[in-house]
Amino acid sequence: MNRRLGLGWSTLVKLGWGLMVVVSLWFGPAASASALPMEPLVAYLPPGNAITDGRALLRYSLPIDNADIRTIQSTLEGMSDWLRSKRWGPIGKDLTKVERILMRSRETMLAAVPDGKRAAAISYLDDMESQLLPLREAIDLRDREIVYLKREALLEDVSRIEELMVQGFPYEVPAEYDALPQLKGRATVEVKTSKGTMRAVIDGYSAPVTGGNFIDLVQRGFYDNMEFNRAEDNYVLQTGDPAGPADGFIDPKTKAYRAIPLEVLVEGDDAPVYGNTLESIGRFLDAPVLPFSAFGTLGMARPNTDPNGGSSQFFFFLFEPEMTPAGLNLLDGRYAVFGYVVENKEVLDQLTQGDRIESIRVIAGAENLVQPS
Repeated sequence: MNRRLGLGWSTLVKLGWGLMVVVSLWFGPAASASALPMEPLVAYLPPGNAITDGRALLRYSLPIDNADIRTIQSTLEGMSDWLRSKRWGPIGKDLTKVERILMRSRETMLAAVPDGKRAAAISYLDDMESQLLPLREAIDLRDREIVYLKREALLEDVSRIEELMVQGFPYEVPAEYDALPQLKGRATVEVKTSKGTMRAVIDGYSAPVTGGNFIDLVQRGFYDNMEFNRAEDNYVLQTGDPAGPADGFIDPKTKAYRAIPLEVLVEGDDAPVYGNTLESIGRFLDAPVLPFSAFGTLGMARPNTDPNGGSSQFFFFLFEPEMTPAGLNLLDGRYAVFGYVVENKEVLDQLTQGDRIESIRVIAGAENLVQPS
């Protein structure tokens, strides 16, 4: 049975955030008594520009506190806006800002990296410095394509340095979830489908229980040769419903349905909220660290009436700015995000109901999965 993404109306009190956009999207077979049509999706135009790049969201969500590397990151991220409008003057100024931080704050950034990882951080900083002159030359030539490529290469080094700065897992998961697999860090998976292969990063720092459940099922081969059982243009592509009467994963050891709690880490919080939607606890205006604002967001499906009834079914969010403006929508805080597609996202445009996952494999970070003792 499809897990439905039930969307209520009570969040209309968000009107203070700006212009309300109501988009009537109805899901599921309307004639079926067991699968009622969905309520309309309500979204809101945010007061600022939302981040719609999964890689950027993953960078910002890392549990680190180093102002220099964050300033470099945000400056490089911001170049994309100048590039779209061909504002070469501000692009040059941004690069100068990055150059100065790398020159003046190199040791400060290295001091934030644990001793055993410092050599790797030095190599990434050296690589960044070596790319500055070619980037400056591309800016002078007003070569947008090369500037984009060089900027992306610098951001890849920034990601690696920031990941090296993470020191341990940032909080304790509640003991009541000790019987569930947990992802204490990140893992990268390769998703091979009948229409092509994608790569996604699963973020256990923000969603350790949801991410751990997913990686555990991947390693069991649970999703191999599984069909996409629901496809809504410009909204979601869903899978994870096993053959037979069960709606989710039945643990062969316990013979019981493995239920996963709703898990949402809010910006500024030390640990995720478990077991409740943000709306139900009066925090509907709070922003999740991992939002539904990027094409290829991975979300955990669940029954409409049970925040803690998720199991194996998950969906890719097919962000479409004209249909679902980024920043605030009724998925944020109601469903757990546990990662983003970071490579070959265009494959999602080709997939539809009846296509299938041929295999999912963990290609990095498998050591971060902690199994119940």
